[in-house]
Amino acid sequence: MTASVLEMKGIVKQYGGVYALRGVDFTVRSGEVHAILGANGAGKSTLMKILSGAEQATAGSILIDGRELAVSGPRDAKRAGIHLVQQEVDTGLIPSLSVAENILLDHTVSAGAWWHSPKRTVERAQQILSRCGFSLPLKAKAEELTLAEKQLVLLARAVAQDVRFVIFDEPTAPLSLTEAAALFELIASLKAAGLGIVYISHRLPEVFAIADRITVLRDGSRVWEKRTEQTSPEEAVAAMLGRREANQADERCRRAGEVLLEARELRIGHKVKRFDVQLRQGEIVAVVGLVGAGKTEVSRALFGADRLDGGEIRLRGKTLRLRHPGEAIQNGIALIPEERRLQGILVEEPVKHNLTLAHLKAFTRGGFLSDKAEREAAQSLVERLGIKTAGLDQPTGSLSGGNQQKVAIGKWLLTTASVFLFDEPTKGVDIGAKQEIFRLIKELADEGRGVLYFSSEIDETLALADRLIVLENGRTAAEWSRSEWTTGRITAETVMYYMSGGNHHGSSAAG
Repeated sequence: MTASVLEMKGIVKQYGGVYALRGVDFTVRSGEVHAILGANGAGKSTLMKILSGAEQATAGSILIDGRELAVSGPRDAKRAGIHLVQQEVDTGLIPSLSVAENILLDHTVSAGAWWHSPKRTVERAQQILSRCGFSLPLKAKAEELTLAEKQLVLLARAVAQDVRFVIFDEPTAPLSLTEAAALFELIASLKAAGLGIVYISHRLPEVFAIADRITVLRDGSRVWEKRTEQTSPEEAVAAMLGRREANQADERCRRAGEVLLEARELRIGHKVKRFDVQLRQGEIVAVVGLVGAGKTEVSRALFGADRLDGGEIRLRGKTLRLRHPGEAIQNGIALIPEERRLQGILVEEPVKHNLTLAHLKAFTRGGFLSDKAEREAAQSLVERLGIKTAGLDQPTGSLSGGNQQKVAIGKWLLTTASVFLFDEPTKGVDIGAKQEIFRLIKELADEGRGVLYFSSEIDETLALADRLIVLENGRTAAEWSRSEWTTGRITAETVMYYMSGGNHHGSSAAG
C-alpha cells in the first residue's frame, strides 16, 4: 500500500453561537496509530464526525496527500478510504439482519445488489473474521448479540472495506480483556499493513500501549501533541484537564446504617447462578466482574426489568416481587443503566424533559405541566451536576457522552430513591467527568442512600467502594471490606485473580 497522509486543517464547527471546534489541525499517516484524548465536550467526536462525513465543518479542509476532499456525507468518506467504527454500536447495526449481512452491509449497499446468496454471504463474512482473529455467530440476528459482540461486528465491517484510514471511537468500552487483546492485535496488523489508525479512548494504559502519537483537545482546541515515548499519562491528564489530577482515593471510614436492600441466592437465566448482597444506608458496595460475568443481569433484575428464576429480594426487611421497573421506582430503587442512549435517556427529548422525567408529577398542576417549575428544577440540576449544555431545550442525544451520563443520573435526584444501581457508569466518560460522577456517588452515600456500583474497572471500585463483591461467571466469588485493600491485604491483582476464576484452582489469593 502506498504511504499516505490524511490532514485536517483549521477545522471549525459552530452550533449557533457555540463553538465546538476552534480551528483544529490534525494529521494521521499510513502505518501509525494516532490517539486523540480529551475531556467530554472537548470536541473529539465532533472532529471525527466531520472526518467521517456525518457532519459538515463550518470552516476548514480535509486533504489526503495534499489533495482536498469534498466530504459531504459518510459515503464520500468511505470512497476516500476513511471508515469510522462508532462508539454507539446500535446506531450502526440493522437489528433484523444477520451478523454476516451486517458485516458486509457497506459492500452490499455500494455494489447496489438487490439479491445475494446467504451461503456466499456467510462464507465471505467468515473469511473476514478469520483475518480479524475472533469469531461470531454469523447466522444470528444482530439484535440477539451482546454489546461486546455488536462492537466486534462493526470492527469486522471496517476490515471488510477497502480502507486506508480507520477511526476507532472508544472501541474497548464494551469488550472483555480477551476481546480487547484481540482488538489490539488486529490494530497492530492493520498498522503493519499500512493503514492509518485514529484511536479515541479514555483508557490511558491502552492508549500508551498502542499509540505512536497523542493529540489532546480541550474546549474545542488542539492544546497538545507529542510522540507517546516522549510523554507520560500524568502529563496527558494535565493537558486534558488543564490541571494535575487529584488523587481519587480517600481514607474515609463511612458509618453504614440499617440494611436497605438484601438479595439472597439470585438466579437469572443462564447468566447468574447465585448472587448475594447486603446493602446498608450510607454504603457504597461495588460489584466487580469481567464482561459477561452477570453484572448487568443482576442490576436489571434488582430494578424489575428482568424476571428472577430464583432467590429473594428484600427492601428494609420486606420481600419484593418486582414485576416491572415501575414497582421498583415506587419502592425507591433507581437504575443508571450501561446502555445510556438506549435505556437511560430519551435522546431526542430536551435536557429539561429528561431531568424531570422520573418525578414529573411534581411539576404537574391540574393535569398540565408547569413549564416554569420544570425549568427551575432542571436548571438547578444542570448547575449542581455541571452539565455542559447550550440550554435546557437542547436535545439530550447531542450532548457529549459524559454530560448524557450526568443527565441519566440527574433524573433520579429529584425523587426520594434510597437505593441507586449504577451499571458501568463511567463507560466512555473522561477523567474529569469520572471525578464528578464519583463525587456525586459519595454525596448520595453521605445523604444516607445506598449505592450498588457494577463495574469491570478495578481501580475505580477500589477508589470508591466501602465493600467489594467479585462476580465471576454468574456467582459471588469473593467479598472484602475497604480496610482489606487500604491495608494491603488484597490488591488489584488479587481482585483480577478472582474475577478471572483463579480461585477455582484452589490457590490462596490474599494480597
